[in-house]
Amino acid sequence: MTIDKEHRPARSRRAVRGVAVGMFLAAAAAVTVTQTNAFASSDERARKAPPAKAAPAPAAKARAPRAVPLVPAQGALLGHYYGNGTVAQTDQRIGRKPTVHLTYYDFKNDDWIKSSVNTRDFAEGRIPLVNVEPNNVNFTDIINGRYDSMLKRRADDAKALGKQFFIDFAAEMNGDEGWGNHNPANYIAAWRHIHDIFVARGATNVVWAWCPNNEDSEDSPPAMNYYPGDQYVDWTGIDGYNWGTSDPDFEWQTFRQVFARLYPQLAAKNKPIIIAEMASDEAGGSKATWINEIIPTLKNTYPLIKAVVWFDVDKERHWQINSSSSALSAYQKMAKDPFMNP
Repeated sequence: MTIDKEHRPARSRRAVRGVAVGMFLAAAAAVTVTQTNAFASSDERARKAPPAKAAPAPAAKARAPRAVPLVPAQGALLGHYYGNGTVAQTDQRIGRKPTVHLTYYDFKNDDWIKSSVNTRDFAEGRIPLVNVEPNNVNFTDIINGRYDSMLKRRADDAKALGKQFFIDFAAEMNGDEGWGNHNPANYIAAWRHIHDIFVARGATNVVWAWCPNNEDSEDSPPAMNYYPGDQYVDWTGIDGYNWGTSDPDFEWQTFRQVFARLYPQLAAKNKPIIIAEMASDEAGGSKATWINEIIPTLKNTYPLIKAVVWFDVDKERHWQINSSSSALSAYQKMAKDPFMNP
């Protein structure tokens, strides 16, 4: 079964004391890439700490384009975590059906492939974003094959689906969750082991999304230390939130600022990027303005971000899209924009 909002691990709060963005954004704007439209053809948490000081990031050299699954020909895919009502209720509130559906599963105890949620998503034209959480799992056990029988079943079931969908394993590994005890070598080895089983079993319809947190926790190596490698990742990703000013240590962050530090590092990989979790609180600024700035920022500053997923739930902060009438109106407007309907 999926992990619902009551069982989803709580996000710890993030302190933000300002982010230097100028040079990062200049580097980000310098990165361009061409990707094949495979989409048209196929069917919450870091502890209080000031962010690391920004340093200039070199512009990445564009490499030869390659076919990447589920990338829209233009614009970006809109995704949603349904933690604020049923799918039908939420879609009616939004005014459309989001393209991507984020759900959470336990690595050992849930069937994260043959779930009724995934079945319904495919039937109703949504792309599952399967977030697999290795709760109480020793990554050495994954590496040494303890879970191979289960993983082979998952891979066979994925292949049998015959449709492309995202798997996001152990997301925010650089955050407080600390999957794999903040050991990048073990994390990479476990990721590759799972990936290799799926490929060997022919489950090439799985789209692998690697999604660190936008800030590293104090006891974590930098996010990119966990990168499994170009051959093991289809989409890179990032999770990030504007925590507002409800805590005296917090400062309001714009949509652009939330993702400014890590975006150039991901963009250097020349892969499509998914914001696999995002949201804004109400305290300290205009949430409606925050939402209104998403599309212009994607167009002008973050061109490699090809999908964004809203974490729609009242949890730790007022992340839900209808936390105010102005926020809801802004979200509805964004969701109907042609850019979000490629």
